[in-house]
Amino acid sequence: MAALSGLVDLARRKRFPLLASAAVLVLVLAGVLIAVVGENSYRRQSAREAGVQAEMLASSVTAALAFEDRAETQAMVNATQVNSRVLAAAVFDAQGRLVASYTRPGETVPLRTQRREELTDFQDGRLRVFREVREAGQLLGFAGLKLQADTMESRIARYSGLAMLLLMAVVAIGVLGAAQAALRRANMELGERAADLAESNRRLETEMHERARAEEALRQSQKMEAIGRLTGGIAHDFNNLLMVASSGVDLMDRTEDASKRERLKAGVKQAIERGAALTKQLLAFSRGSALKPEVVDLAAQVESMRVLLERSLREDIRVVIEMSDDLWPVEVDINELELALLNMAVNARDAMPDGGALIVSAVNVSADREDGHDYVCLSVTDTGTGMSDETMARVFEPFFTTKEVGKGTGLGLSQVYGFVRSSGGETRIESKEGQGTTISMCLPRSGKVPAVTRSPNARPAPRQGRGRVLLVEDDHSVAEMVSEMLRELGYRCERAENADAALDLLEADGKFDIVFSDMVMPGELDGRALAREVRERLPGMGVLLTSGFSAAAAQASAEGFQVLAKPYQIEALGEALEVARSRNQSRASA
Repeated sequence: MAALSGLVDLARRKRFPLLASAAVLVLVLAGVLIAVVGENSYRRQSAREAGVQAEMLASSVTAALAFEDRAETQAMVNATQVNSRVLAAAVFDAQGRLVASYTRPGETVPLRTQRREELTDFQDGRLRVFREVREAGQLLGFAGLKLQADTMESRIARYSGLAMLLLMAVVAIGVLGAAQAALRRANMELGERAADLAESNRRLETEMHERARAEEALRQSQKMEAIGRLTGGIAHDFNNLLMVASSGVDLMDRTEDASKRERLKAGVKQAIERGAALTKQLLAFSRGSALKPEVVDLAAQVESMRVLLERSLREDIRVVIEMSDDLWPVEVDINELELALLNMAVNARDAMPDGGALIVSAVNVSADREDGHDYVCLSVTDTGTGMSDETMARVFEPFFTTKEVGKGTGLGLSQVYGFVRSSGGETRIESKEGQGTTISMCLPRSGKVPAVTRSPNARPAPRQGRGRVLLVEDDHSVAEMVSEMLRELGYRCERAENADAALDLLEADGKFDIVFSDMVMPGELDGRALAREVRERLPGMGVLLTSGFSAAAAQASAEGFQVLAKPYQIEALGEALEVARSRNQSRASA
């Protein structure tokens, strides 16, 4: 009754309509503002959660993308279905091509835009998120998700409380006097709910931060474990190669048989080359260096590795080489091919603790497959313990190994897989526990004819008076051996220990034909900076650089400098010096 009399009094004084309208307007504006703030907060939160899930998908497909494993990539994409809000997911390679995807009924694959940066946007009630997939700074592709941004039911549930408060406020205006206390309580409840919402957001952000820290700690732990396996395995593999080299040198000192000495010398040389190839494998794994394909006669190439294979295995393992007649040529990187064959042989050795036979065979496979290509399949078969289905499913994964820590890198068969895939072929594996294993590299047939290779024992005939070389090398042992190689090739040689000393020598006595410099040296100037100085001060002088780092060699080559990769043999050094001399003569005549 008191409220009713208050309304009558307000109406009589014509103040009620204006007061009610103002109150309703203020309440509506407040409701809209709260709705906008809540909606923006909800959208930001949804975007953060979706971004975290997209980053987790990108992290999980890194290894699969690096080795072009579509099946593993698809499995990682399918795993996102456990989140009911995920409507579609996709993984693209660095060129924007679709690698793997899945969609719920009625949905489409999230399309990658032409932009290369990461993306988060809302469109038609859907939330699209794209994140980059990177490994060691290299862009491998993109991972994308499409999620349900919001539904009518969730909006109703989210704003029903606010609507009821507004309704209560409007009703309270009708009973202004009596409902003032109720309105005050409603405002207090609204403030408490806002505080609870803010506290909930803070807790959620804290939980997300803690989860991110835990995930980072887990990734770091996995990296350290992988590094431990890698370093122990590298030491193991290098010790095997050093064993071949040291035993070969020791046996050469104990025999007078010329043919046996030649075989032992060839084995030592191949072991040194395998050490260089192992280093190249590590550089290729870390930097993705390109293959250098050549046309290869597989039968001759495998036979040339017989001594190295025998030295890499144990005495209780018999090596059998069975090559089909008239094998087709293949076009592959020879170093990677030999390294892959050695990796398969070492794996086979470790699978035969009680000895056995290692059979290396190759056959032609005609084009009776869907792709219509001819292949040459090079297989390594052992009579060892075999593998379980679980091991076979993971045997080509990087860093996966069943050996003890320090007994393998976990890179051996992943290198085989990556090499074969990069060469356009495929890898096959057959194994049963207790019955041995066969791993095959099926390489595409080449229509080209293998080049005639020079005998590994052939030496270039030295010619006196070829020219004068300024050798820039800080390592005394390396400098001594390279100087001997230069003299063997017929060059006169003087040495400088760093770039500054080399420039002083050139300024005092510029009668050199070629500057042959290492790229990594102490001092302010490295080999590439020295080459720039020589090019600027003495345009007619030849420059040849050498390095064991593929990235540094690529940078120097991009600037037009000739680079000889370490380690090198005397034949390669002689050819590189001749090219440098011819370039020098071409520039001088121009």
